[in-house]
Amino acid sequence: MILEPNWNAPSNIRALMTRVPLEVDLPYQPTWLTQVHGAKVVSLPGPQNQEADAAVTHQAGTICVVKTADCLPILVTNQAGTEVAAIHAGWRGLVAGVIEATFAKMRAHPQDCLAWIGPAISQAHFEVGPEVRDAFLKVDLDFATDFLQNAAGRYQANLARMAEKVLRKLGVNQVSQSGLCTYADPRFYSYRRDHGQTGRMASLIYIL
Repeated sequence: MILEPNWNAPSNIRALMTRVPLEVDLPYQPTWLTQVHGAKVVSLPGPQNQEADAAVTHQAGTICVVKTADCLPILVTNQAGTEVAAIHAGWRGLVAGVIEATFAKMRAHPQDCLAWIGPAISQAHFEVGPEVRDAFLKVDLDFATDFLQNAAGRYQANLARMAEKVLRKLGVNQVSQSGLCTYADPRFYSYRRDHGQTGRMASLIYIL
């Protein structure tokens, strides 16, 4: 299964989502991260398996990649096609500011960038406790509308919409959403649907 973003990226930018192990031939070896649901961002090229949840590069021949199985994969490029980033953003990463940290690491201004929010668990299937909602509201009260209380007194959280709010507040005007749910769509791995016994999707981006 290979999914390409529905965005207007420059012609020299290649971006896609696929399964791990990768189901696509690549011109270079991806630089994998050891993801910890935090906000650390690394610049590439660099060593394999650095502890981080996002990677940025402005060099051709370097593939930024993140692995997900319900969390948000976010791919970014500037309009000139000279810099790219890949972000792993679960709810903890969003609260910690991984998106903001990524753009702080980039040379390009957010207004000059495009972002694609890939398949992740949808609001209908992402139930969280009040402590998660409280953590988001401590960051920004605008997130209140992204939590719907359910019959059990818990909340259905809209991760993709919250990520888009963060991107737009930073100044990223061109944000594309895949609109696909990893839990509901059997093409994707889902940690929650499969009770932790599942693989990972890889979302990668690079400059040709």
